[in-house]
Amino acid sequence: MPEDTSYVCPACEARSSTSSLTWCCPRCRGPWDLDFTAAPTPLDALAGRVGSLWRYAEALPLSEPRVSLGEGRTPLVRLADGVSAKLDYLMPTLSFKDRGAAVLVELARRLGPERVVADSSGNAGTAFAAYCARAGLPCAVYVPEGTSPKKLEQIRAYGARPEVVPGGREAAARAARSAADEPGVFYASHVFNPYFLHGTKTYVYELWEDLGGRLPDTLVLPVGNGTLLLGAALAVAELRAAGLVERRPALVAVQAEPVAPLARAFAAGAADAEPVPVAPTLAEGIAIPAPPRARQILRAVRESGGAFRTVTDARLRAAQRDLARRGLFVEPTAAACWAAVTAAPPPGETVLPLCGAGAKTGLAP
Repeated sequence: MPEDTSYVCPACEARSSTSSLTWCCPRCRGPWDLDFTAAPTPLDALAGRVGSLWRYAEALPLSEPRVSLGEGRTPLVRLADGVSAKLDYLMPTLSFKDRGAAVLVELARRLGPERVVADSSGNAGTAFAAYCARAGLPCAVYVPEGTSPKKLEQIRAYGARPEVVPGGREAAARAARSAADEPGVFYASHVFNPYFLHGTKTYVYELWEDLGGRLPDTLVLPVGNGTLLLGAALAVAELRAAGLVERRPALVAVQAEPVAPLARAFAAGAADAEPVPVAPTLAEGIAIPAPPRARQILRAVRESGGAFRTVTDARLRAAQRDLARRGLFVEPTAAACWAAVTAAPPPGETVLPLCGAGAKTGLAP
């Protein structure tokens, strides 16, 4: 069973046991946060621990996992003066989503549902399919039409069932949420379930360890639903509360120019984001017209002293090819941060993630 924690709604403060299959706040239907206090250990206590994200056990809401594929501990490599990339596409399913999936599917395994459902534009779906296979849980992944054939093939290979939904990313999410309300179903939502964020926060714990107990001046992060950025903000807060870092990095959030509701809201000084029309973009993984955690994302960026940037498809295309010429073949979405940084380098030391492998999509046309 889950350890002694509970879900709490950040909007209306409703609560629920993490042992339930309730996937959202029953009052306002918003996403859950987790009432959990991390107790991260000092750097010197990590020596000799398991070489995966589970080495940060005291900072995670679950311990002693049975569902692991050795995820985490990805390399940090220099791209240019003052800019490094963390190669999160070198994960078991070739994307950073494995960080959150490992923790969330471990929760599902302990609850023992009849089946797991998820929604995804591809990478989260492949991650949930793989970890459900590891856990022995049946899984269905709702994906929008137009999802990369390679990602669909990967989902099927793990034994999960892809459900292709006509329309875009939001249509797939609505279909999954409808299925999630059925009895015995665990909704592995990387947006609504906070266990996923507690998995993605290990990205920053690893950076902190990689850099010898400090953090860079700026973290540049791709943002659609914001799960990596919110995980990063969570980790920074935990490390500061434990006295393990003195200052927090600026969070620079990158969106695709055709679908950028958060960037628009940030520029307007708004506390929340208005939905935007769906539009075609090479950065399908961050093309989210109405992110459910918009308020939290905007607040996290502002409190860090950060900013939003948008990138065009032309810049994405050029950034993907430039990275490939440096030996790093990533999907177009994963090139978004490099596209933003090359257009306007942030001051000081900067780290960005390369989140998904190019083998999943090929070169952008």
